[in-house]
Amino acid sequence: MDAVSDNRHVPLCIDLDGTLIATDTLWEGLVSVLISQPWLLFAVIGWAISGKAVLKREIAARYVRKGDEWPYRAEVLERIRLARESGQPVWLVTGAAESTARIIADHLGLFDRVLHSSDTENLTSRRKRERLVSLCGDGGFDYAGNSRDDLAVFDAARRAIIVAPDRAASRWGSSNEAELLPLEKISPLAILKSIRVHQWLKNILIAVPLVLNHEVANFGLLLAAIVAFFSFSFLASAVYVVNDISDLANDRQHPRKRLRPLASGAVSIPVASATAAALLLASIGLASLLPPLFWAVLALYALVTTVYTFVLKRKLLVDVFTLAGLYTVRIIAGAAATGVDLSFWLLAFSIFFFLSLALVKRYVELDELAEESDMQLKGRGYVGSDKDMIGQAGIASAFSAAMVLAMYVHSNEVVSMYPQPALLWPLCPLILYMLLRIWVLARRSQMHEDPVVFIMRDWRSQLTTIAGAGLVLLAALL
Repeated sequence: MDAVSDNRHVPLCIDLDGTLIATDTLWEGLVSVLISQPWLLFAVIGWAISGKAVLKREIAARYVRKGDEWPYRAEVLERIRLARESGQPVWLVTGAAESTARIIADHLGLFDRVLHSSDTENLTSRRKRERLVSLCGDGGFDYAGNSRDDLAVFDAARRAIIVAPDRAASRWGSSNEAELLPLEKISPLAILKSIRVHQWLKNILIAVPLVLNHEVANFGLLLAAIVAFFSFSFLASAVYVVNDISDLANDRQHPRKRLRPLASGAVSIPVASATAAALLLASIGLASLLPPLFWAVLALYALVTTVYTFVLKRKLLVDVFTLAGLYTVRIIAGAAATGVDLSFWLLAFSIFFFLSLALVKRYVELDELAEESDMQLKGRGYVGSDKDMIGQAGIASAFSAAMVLAMYVHSNEVVSMYPQPALLWPLCPLILYMLLRIWVLARRSQMHEDPVVFIMRDWRSQLTTIAGAGLVLLAALL
């Protein structure tokens, strides 16, 4: 019998978790359910005690995803296509729950048969091997898998196909004749990308009260600000990870967010969860070194960001006001950590400045929608026709920020702190230039990232910031 006719009687069996898709359906569902419904924790423990098959069934019933909301591996899909062209039947053989397996199989339309876990059987490892041997005979099937649980199945397969293997599967493949699909190596920076280290630059706002009160030379206060910076940064990164887990479905439908480490499967759910927990503990540990008032502000930030993640980010306009408020909370945290005075003018300016930037972010997202004015932004409370109003509000906020800054420059507070307060007046047009330029780029559809991150990367914005800092320094020293 030639190879082609032989293939027609030997099915290619494809594992799901970590093989066909670059994630684990159980882990993803479990963490997502606990994040969105934490009161189910004790129920989850009960399901786990009842058996892994029961746990999978209950999680799958509460974490329902459409077939196009999973990160499929293009290399595995191509391997399936080649098998089908050669006449080889293709089976989906997975330990996932029936509902999950059926949704994925129906979406792809590539499988001749689907085997999955049931209420009484967790179809993994030796149980999967026994099922396939009973149906196809020893050596009567090809099998594509990726993990330690697949080793027993590899041993019984005619041909083993190893996809993105873990350590155990990699060792097995190196000592046996196995086909290895050529997958791109995961960057070691994937975890750093998932916690968005570049976003830590936003927390430099913690140092603003220290700078404006001319206390930068005070080593004790400077050290407190540095500790507060890292405490805030660790907490913010933990929140980013939780937010990405809770928003996986929406991110996978987005042209750019689908490339995020969690959405793409480059970072696994267990690794992401452990990273978030470690960051949270580190943040609490550093906060314990600072005054109790800082703890209160940090707790407020954690509470608001959590509510934002699950509720507020879907509310019209409430989301942008919340984002502007969270930037202002960073400034308040800096004052709480160092004990320096907090200016009303600074808080008012911060609200309008960051409200303008938050509105830019929504404007850019609305700009990416199709022309239909009634199309809703995924996961948000906006429709396409809101774009013009959002733009008008954002530009008005920019001018309001400049107006508050002008009133501050003319206040008695500035006159008493700066020998040459007139040197601060150019700050007003500089701020307007920075914000209006961002809005012009947004209107041109040339703003493709978080505007705060854009300011930190854009050389014109950097020069504007340096010029402003120079003016403040001259006004203080001359």
